[in-house]
Amino acid sequence: MSMHEHTDEMAELAEKIFAFARHRIALDPIPLGTARTEEELAALCGPTITAEGIGGEAALRCFVDVLNESSLSVDFPRYLAFVPAAPTESSVLFDLVVGACSIFGGSWIEGAGAVHAENEALRWLADLAGLPEGAGGVFVPGGTVGNLSALVAARGHAARRRDRPDRWAFLASSQSHSSVKAGTDVMDADIVPVPVGDDLRMTGEAVEAVLDELGDAVAGVVATSGTTNLGLIDDLRGIGTVCRERDVWFHVDGAYGGAALVAPSARHLFDGLELADSFIIDPHKWLFAPFDCCALLYRDPTQASAVHAQHAGYLQFLRQWGDWNPSDYAIHLTRRARGLPFWFSLAAHGTDRYGAAVQTTLDLAAAAADLIRGAEHLELAHEPSLSVVVFRRLGWDADQYTDWSVRMMRSGEAFVVPSRYLGEPVLRFCFVNPQTTVADVELIIDALR
Repeated sequence: MSMHEHTDEMAELAEKIFAFARHRIALDPIPLGTARTEEELAALCGPTITAEGIGGEAALRCFVDVLNESSLSVDFPRYLAFVPAAPTESSVLFDLVVGACSIFGGSWIEGAGAVHAENEALRWLADLAGLPEGAGGVFVPGGTVGNLSALVAARGHAARRRDRPDRWAFLASSQSHSSVKAGTDVMDADIVPVPVGDDLRMTGEAVEAVLDELGDAVAGVVATSGTTNLGLIDDLRGIGTVCRERDVWFHVDGAYGGAALVAPSARHLFDGLELADSFIIDPHKWLFAPFDCCALLYRDPTQASAVHAQHAGYLQFLRQWGDWNPSDYAIHLTRRARGLPFWFSLAAHGTDRYGAAVQTTLDLAAAAADLIRGAEHLELAHEPSLSVVVFRRLGWDADQYTDWSVRMMRSGEAFVVPSRYLGEPVLRFCFVNPQTTVADVELIIDALR
């Protein structure tokens, strides 16, 4: 029997899968999960890929009972490491729909309805950033692809305006995300660090000084609106003004922090973002979408399509239909319509609720900082910025931080991992889940005694 036929057996399996999905999104409390070793997983699962197959029910049991339980739940309210996620139930449900509908999201003729909806969500983000009416872009898998695609567009923009140097250079601060360096490595370009002040923020004055030194070799400047480690926002106004004056591409990495634009209390922190030539923001981080979903926006999308659009005989037919093929705006051709779950949640709940949810996490970060200030065994390492709080456990060394983090993970109480601040080990909270409470923070602080 063909595995593409819809049989009674497949219908029963579908009901079991839907039942598990409904159960998972309604879990309260959500368990953290635990990491198992490869040897443990092999022993628990046994061989799963076989010539005849183990059957859908057996594969589902393996996932539910072993594989899922051996993975950490990033929406666990006390998962405060890295940048977690907290997708809405509506976005998760619609993710099932996106997979079921088999929409190719790379061209207008194949995915016009999906692309229209994605573009509406992108337009909302562009308006928040203050980008002009003609701005647009595409949803890509994550910030790494988003940053790389923007830097490639920046290089193309520079190459059309001046002679190519031996090696292109991009300017960024020491606080920029590791994906920026990874992107320049892929491009065989240089990343030139711009000195930062005592507040660790990159300024327009510092960028101008490096531009004076390197001249036309600079293809672009990368600023950050919400650094991953500390939540810092660079001097967007100053940097953007310098880039405009020098005709240098201005890219802003807002993968984590850009979501704070939806909270009126934080919007002023992004002054100058409207000067950006490109901008990324990850809805799967702080805008409550499921993985993987990064919004990549361009002030002038034609600058991106000039370098990213692929040309082949079999693709020419696509050019006759519509004027917006998402594959033209990043390093990809085949793409899932990954922006649809985000669009659906926005459409279902309205943007006001998004603003309120982000504000909840900002308020929680401020409350957590107050609790740390009042704890005799703790000390703030840096004044909080956005929803990141970095602090010390007085008297601990790096090993003690690590041992405590592992114990908390294995017990299922919390997932908080060490980071580094000015070369010293610290702990770091990153709040993006509106379901995290002050009581959750108090539990963790008490566990640090």
